[in-house]
Amino acid sequence: MSSFFPEKGLIVSCQALADEPLHGGDTMTKMARAAVQSGAIGIRTNGVFDILCIKQEVDVPVIGLIKRDIPDSAIFITPTLTEVKAIVSAGADIVALDVTDREGRLEAVKPLIAYAHEHGVAVMADISTLEEGVAAEKLGVDFIGTTLSGYTPYSRQQDEPDFELLSQLCASVQVPVVAEGRIWTPEDAAKAMKAGVPYVVVGSAITRPQLITSRYVNALRNSMDSGEVKR
Repeated sequence: MSSFFPEKGLIVSCQALADEPLHGGDTMTKMARAAVQSGAIGIRTNGVFDILCIKQEVDVPVIGLIKRDIPDSAIFITPTLTEVKAIVSAGADIVALDVTDREGRLEAVKPLIAYAHEHGVAVMADISTLEEGVAAEKLGVDFIGTTLSGYTPYSRQQDEPDFELLSQLCASVQVPVVAEGRIWTPEDAAKAMKAGVPYVVVGSAITRPQLITSRYVNALRNSMDSGEVKR
């Protein structure tokens, strides 16, 4: 357990990129408010504007990140100290950043982690493998999330949540492990917690209606194409 989160439970990721229908305005703030009203113990969100707005509206910890494309780099989640400073200034309780073993990242994140801690802000390491999780703990992070499993070429590639990684991390590290990535159903979330994690992050299945809709549409089309449903 963590002093940031006094109980185990659900963290809802309220994010919409610039090319998505719900981007802009107070949409993510309303999503966050609805999530907290329904029992979410925390919010994860992207960008200074949404961090600022959500912090004003909810009384649960906010995990902040900034997604930024850098030419010729695969690092996308809070890539540099510039983003960390912006997240801290916006009032996030926890900074989420890529702590994968790419592009010398395990060395590059050291000043990012130090800056957050110097300003009283915790750090969530988004990792993709057990080895990265163990390395992240040695770097002094406060949380380890499985966010990037399947998003690095050397990590496990699968459609379902990486339950194996969750179990391995819970048995190998002392800091809280956060289940995140491809959790689409309440059953997935419950299974993740049974693996030993205290916190489960769910985003797309709750806050990205275009992806939720596409899953229904694809399921219906597959049923029709297979002949299970009469046209």
